[in-house]
Amino acid sequence: MSRGDGHVGDEAPATPHTPALMSPSARSVADVVFDAPVEQPFSYRVPDDMTVGAGQRVAAPLGGAERVGLVVGVREESVVSARLRPITRLVDAAPLLGPSGLEFARFLAGQSLTSFGSTALALLPPPGPGATSAVASAVSEAVTPESPLVLSGSGRERRLLDRLAGPRVALVITSDVESAGRWAQRLEKLARVARLDSGADDAERAAGWHALATGRARLAVGTRSALLTPLPAGATVALIDEHEAAHKPPGPPRLHSRDVILERGAREALSVVFTSATPSVEMWWRCESEAATLASVTPARWPAVTIADPRGITRREALTPPVSRAMREALAAGRRVFLEVSRVSSGLGCDECGAIFRCDRCGVAFGWSAVRRTLTCWLCGAGRPPMDTCPQCGGRRLTPFGWGVERVEQSVRRRFPSARIARYDPEARRGRRGEDQRAAAAGAEVVIGTRGALKLFGPGALGLAAFISPDQLLGLPDFRAAEHTFALLWAAAERVHPEGELIVQSRNPSHYALEAVAQQDLATFYRAELKFRAELGYPPFRRLAVIVVRPRGDGLVERVTAALAGARQLVAYPPIAIPGRRGSRIVVKGGPDLPQVLAAALGDLLSVRRQRPGIMEVEVDPVEWPF
Repeated sequence: MSRGDGHVGDEAPATPHTPALMSPSARSVADVVFDAPVEQPFSYRVPDDMTVGAGQRVAAPLGGAERVGLVVGVREESVVSARLRPITRLVDAAPLLGPSGLEFARFLAGQSLTSFGSTALALLPPPGPGATSAVASAVSEAVTPESPLVLSGSGRERRLLDRLAGPRVALVITSDVESAGRWAQRLEKLARVARLDSGADDAERAAGWHALATGRARLAVGTRSALLTPLPAGATVALIDEHEAAHKPPGPPRLHSRDVILERGAREALSVVFTSATPSVEMWWRCESEAATLASVTPARWPAVTIADPRGITRREALTPPVSRAMREALAAGRRVFLEVSRVSSGLGCDECGAIFRCDRCGVAFGWSAVRRTLTCWLCGAGRPPMDTCPQCGGRRLTPFGWGVERVEQSVRRRFPSARIARYDPEARRGRRGEDQRAAAAGAEVVIGTRGALKLFGPGALGLAAFISPDQLLGLPDFRAAEHTFALLWAAAERVHPEGELIVQSRNPSHYALEAVAQQDLATFYRAELKFRAELGYPPFRRLAVIVVRPRGDGLVERVTAALAGARQLVAYPPIAIPGRRGSRIVVKGGPDLPQVLAAALGDLLSVRRQRPGIMEVEVDPVEWPF
């Protein structure tokens, strides 16, 4: 591996030069990686009064400023260049990662095609008071690896708490800070809990890392930044709501926490537990393949589920008669109502038979552009002009999906003028305005919002949950569209009181995702979904990557396309212009070794990320499609 010399300001290796003898005795040189799109470490002289080790953070000059980096190696050299700059200070009093932790971080970087430094530093706690060692000590006795366990159905979180009540060290990973806070309160009843998420201040997070690593704490809660927390062999790692896309946010490493935990559990003989009402398709497939164990599922008490056909009604009115009737009954009984409205409206369908127009090759819905009046597959790039009649029923009422939040609110206020009504769209509202909306929604009888608003309600809190137009979700140009819709509907059903009702207004009433929710049968959904993915080569049967290339006038898109065409193990679709943004998107399919094959195919082209960050982005195993 090439190394910079700690002196240059750019990210390229230093130009060879004549070394100068710094001391007749050996001097220590540290190799340091930084949060930058640079593959090689930079070399620095270790001052005589300083001791550093691999896995320890230090501050050193880079690019004309002091930067925090991670030491990945220390060596002794008798001859040291006069240009080699010294480390300026220690950030940690002791290493945070041992050899296995560093090797695991390097593996994650390779799987996500992100730099080693960016990956490792993103998964470390804030600087804080050190201990004599921050690396968990190994357990001498052999530990038999356990099959990953999936807890689903009623009482899944209570069953997890029962497992965590034992003597094992345990780390609980949640998708957001709010959930981490709730789990910390639950676990406080069992033992002292170390907080490793940003809901705690930096000093508390740093202290929590050290407390868990040194055995002073048995339980810890964190988000994805805690995935490298040192744990003894045999410890438990639990991932809450495994199916959540929020477990793979932007930023390195661009891997789902599920995949990180599965790999770490296998490497370190950890007990891995997932909770999920609707496990991801990948995890369900693992259970069917006996690579994981699905615990016996206890069904929850289920509300009445009605699939209402809105064809011929919702062209003029957002609410079908079943929804209006159920709203009156719920409000009369003093129960709350949630009306889900999707913000997206990118598909085209038939109002008469409910057909959603899809790409024959890829099986995903065409994206509809009202401006260009074209239908385009956002995966393979195939396009076609809009048809005048539906190819399935011959109907002429072809319309984009969708009712906006504002139009639904107007309809509800007209029908229920005395009800306390609030809108809540957490995906669009941030800051003070978002907090005001949240506060209003918390006291409303009727909440009209997007899917994120469902988190306002606990289990059994609703008298009615109604989905005004879920066909917008089913019609997204995304192979995961049915999975996301199914998970959302199931989550809504769990939040409705058993004596309440879930109503789904859909022009596709026989869709297997809707039937599975109505029947309260997980297997009905996964059986059909796995068949669809196996036939068309989607995960878990093939891996995907998305490459986004920004234009810069040197034919980069063409060079990337040519490089991918030369890799026989890959299926690369043609570049597609990203609507509303400058740049092109290229989708690539491959096998289990997709990251390695993709890196070899692109070769030096990956260095453009170093030269001009943002010019090319690569995401392996995307969870939410970049529309």
